[in-house]
Amino acid sequence: MKIFYGIQGTGNGHITRGRIMARELRAAGLEVTYQFTGRPQDKFFDMEVFNGHQWREGLTFSTQNGKINHLKTVMQSKPLRFLQDIRQLNLSRYDLVICDFEPVTAWAARRQKKKTIGINHQCAFRHKIPRAGGDPISEAVLKNFAPVDISIGLHWHHFDQPILPPVIETPFVSGQIQKNKIVVYLPFENQQHIIQLLSSFRNFEFYIYSPEATSSAFPHIQCKPLSLVGFQQDLSDCAGIICNAGFELASEALQLGKKILVKPVHAQMEQASNAIALSTLGYGQMMQTVDATRIEQWLHETKAVRVTFPNTAKHLVEWIKNGTPPLEQSWCNRIWSEVKVIPVELS
Repeated sequence: MKIFYGIQGTGNGHITRGRIMARELRAAGLEVTYQFTGRPQDKFFDMEVFNGHQWREGLTFSTQNGKINHLKTVMQSKPLRFLQDIRQLNLSRYDLVICDFEPVTAWAARRQKKKTIGINHQCAFRHKIPRAGGDPISEAVLKNFAPVDISIGLHWHHFDQPILPPVIETPFVSGQIQKNKIVVYLPFENQQHIIQLLSSFRNFEFYIYSPEATSSAFPHIQCKPLSLVGFQQDLSDCAGIICNAGFELASEALQLGKKILVKPVHAQMEQASNAIALSTLGYGQMMQTVDATRIEQWLHETKAVRVTFPNTAKHLVEWIKNGTPPLEQSWCNRIWSEVKVIPVELS
């Protein structure tokens, strides 16, 4: 079986999920070609697992100071280039197309009438799950940005819907948790503002990761460039993480039993909904703006939860090898039965 797999590169979460799926697909002996869009080609990192990959510009969303800038998004889009990429992508030699919210692949597959499976968190919004911040534009984007034939939605809880747990690796849980160590990943915020805001919390050590190089004049604040290995090492022994409300990073933090404080990107329905879901489930806390008082309260929180998710990627690859039969609720329930929620004391 030959598979073409398109992955959205705007956020690191889609790529992280892709790495996990890539390893399971390779272990199953399936031949896969990967395509990435959504960020400049030179901004991708740690891509070796994809065994070489295609790149196209695609579409992405522009943000400014933690909020989607719709005007800038439209002005920076290149619709003629996007349509050209769709026309030039030839999928004739592939038996199946998988799409992780990647629009060039999705629309090329629809144009060529290729069976397409969507595997991502966005697909969960086709079901009755916690939602917030919805508007006609957001709903239209979710529905039409990367259309697929079969939707596999992923979430932290089933909400009595035919969706699956996150695609995530079984982590190494460090036995040496540093109770005052906090990882910060707020790439859509002003980084110097974040540094200044955290500077007063001198009893904590902050490790700030960002796409662009920045620096700190404070000894308890370290600024680091994006790095898969470095980030995972810091995440493994920290007590908690402050981040935007993206799906994949929160999933990793839950799997590791970290306390979580999320600040959703404004005007981004998915992130607003993720923040509500975390709060509703009791898995994390949220703030609407980067607020020092809210952060201080959370820093002294002593409770978290560890959610042990199964190897969803392996289940999905077995389903693909079996010919993608109709999704049965009983199959989803068996996978969810492997999930356990364990209280964690951080004091």
